[in-house]
Amino acid sequence: MTQLYVDRVIARQLERHTEVAEAMHSQLDAIQAIADELIRRLDTGGVLYTYGNGGSAADAQHLVGELIGRYLRERRPLPAVALVGDAAVTSCIANDYGYDDVFSRQVQALVRPGDMVVGFSTSGTSPTVVKGLEAARNAGACSVAFTSRRGIGLAAAADLALVVPAEETARIQEMHLLALHMVSELVDQWAAAY
Repeated sequence: MTQLYVDRVIARQLERHTEVAEAMHSQLDAIQAIADELIRRLDTGGVLYTYGNGGSAADAQHLVGELIGRYLRERRPLPAVALVGDAAVTSCIANDYGYDDVFSRQVQALVRPGDMVVGFSTSGTSPTVVKGLEAARNAGACSVAFTSRRGIGLAAAADLALVVPAEETARIQEMHLLALHMVSELVDQWAAAY
């Protein structure tokens, strides 16, 4: 590869990232609504549960880490669980029931009214994420989708949704990370005040 080609590829990636980040202004109200609802639920004893597949699993774990650890401020740890973190449980459910049920079974077992469940899906069509959010709603929890414009169906099925205005997986994941940091900042600010 020539240096000129590499420079063009990198420049194009940066341009697309910037374009999608600018378009995220359309999601500021959604980010605020998700943070507000999470704060409300944490304030009344609720627990946050997160999940996703692949890179989205990493995002789910990242959000939990920010809440149990800290984002910017010293504060108490907040109750949050990443459902992707237990290989024995997920492989057991996948083996006994099918992979599509790995999150919905965990949600049915753990989630209660007053909790919040966040499913991350870049496509918005992952059966594991769809079924998990359905189980959350059936449990009386708040269901939240982090998805893309390809996932409008998932977004419509959730109580709250962050819809990244893009279709490229890399850009969607970058914006999911940006949004979870924004939510973390708002929750962190609230928690540090108490």
